[in-house]
Order: sequence, then C-alpha cells, then structure tokens
Amino acid sequence: MNILVSNDDGINASGLHALAAALAKIGRVTVVAPDREQSATGHAITMHEPLRALPISIGIPDVEAYAVRGTPADCIKLAVDILMKDRPDIVFSGINRGANLGTDVIYSGTVSAAIEAAIFDISAVAMSLTSYEYTNYNVAADLAADICQAFEHHAVSQQFLLNVNVPPVPRDDIKGISITHLGIKRYKNNYEQRYDPRGRPYYWLTGELREEANDEASDIAAINRGYISITPMHYDLTRYDMIDTLRGWRINEWIIK
Repeated sequence: MNILVSNDDGINASGLHALAAALAKIGRVTVVAPDREQSATGHAITMHEPLRALPISIGIPDVEAYAVRGTPADCIKLAVDILMKDRPDIVFSGINRGANLGTDVIYSGTVSAAIEAAIFDISAVAMSLTSYEYTNYNVAADLAADICQAFEHHAVSQQFLLNVNVPPVPRDDIKGISITHLGIKRYKNNYEQRYDPRGRPYYWLTGELREEANDEASDIAAINRGYISITPMHYDLTRYDMIDTLRGWRINEWIIK
C-alpha cells in the first residue's frame, strides 16, 4: 500500500513521526509536511511565491520525507502532482497536537490536508489527539494503523474522508469508538486588546469556549464521554434542502431556474 502522510504541526512534530512509524509497518510511506508549524491555516494554498520541497530524514527507515515551505494543502497538492512517483492509496494527516472537533475543522490545517486529498479523489484520514499537554501518541498511531488495515481489508472502492479524535488517556481508559457528526464550537471574547510600547493598540486572538448543547451523537460529546470520535465528512458544502426554496424566490426581475 502506498501511503502519504502530512500534518500542520510541521515536519519535526512528534505526532507526525509516531504516525509515519506506525504506518510504515503496513505499507510504503512518504511524508510531505510543512517545514514549520502551520496550525489554523485552514485550506490556504501558496500562489504568490514558489514552493520549495527539501528532502529530509526523519529517522524512520525506508520512509521518504520532504519539508515543504508551504501550507498543509500545498503539501498534498505537491506530493500528488510532483513528489510521489505513484499516486497514494490513502492519505493520513496528523497526529495533530490538540483536538479538531466540531466547527473548528474549518480552521484546521490538519483536516484541510485530508480534504485536499479527497478533492484528488483519494481516501483520507485526519488524526488528532485532544490535548496539548498529553504527548503520548502511541494509541492514536496504533488506531491509525488499524484504520489503514481496515481500509485495505474491506477493499473500499468509494473515496472517504474521516476526522478522527482520540482522548488523551491510556488505551485501557478509552471506552470505545463512537461514529459521530460534527458538533458546534463557538467562542466569546475572541480578541484581547493590548498596547505596544508606543501606546498603539493591537489585538491577540484568545477566545473562551462557550457552553453549547451538543447532542450525544456529536464528536464533542463522544470525546467528553471518553470515546474515540470518528466523523465521516465531505468537502461538498452545498445545502441541498434550500435549492428548491431558492428557486421559489423572486429576486427583482432575474430569472431563477
């Protein structure tokens, strides 16, 4: 199996190395990741300057790796179009340091790398460990390998996109896997105003998470209950239930079909 691995925490991130090492036991792994942290870059791509990809060793035998001066989405595009001799069978992004739950996936570079793979019609999995302090990635890495083997075993013919979040606890303390939908995360007091030495104001993104009523089938609720969350996703943002409604609108004299 030909496996592409990327992330948004950068080529030197421990989560990336744990993921690549676990998947290297299953297939041929190529790592193409940003040369520095690119968290919360969303689906940005580089258009106004050249991309550079530096071959690099990450200390895992038989794993080819490149550090790209660009975003996670850049990494996937460059890997599939240029750097890999053979098209990947599956893409894994992560293991992210910190959760990618609910509506936060819109901002996530980790999830965006997986979405970029899906745009190429390649199955992809975004992996996240839901803590910044807990740095044992072994459970999440083992789970990624299990998902990869399940993909191979079931011979999945239809492209899929999964967002996976793993609680920051030992394996014996995880209650199981919950198949979920994206929950809702909203923040208040998003920006803190500060002043520089010359008295000019500037603004620092902080954000305090609001309490939201997420139902028990959401990814947020699953993590809070000690379950691994796996959410099937799609990059198609169309709201299909409004198509007929909009056809019934009158917008001045425009003809609506």
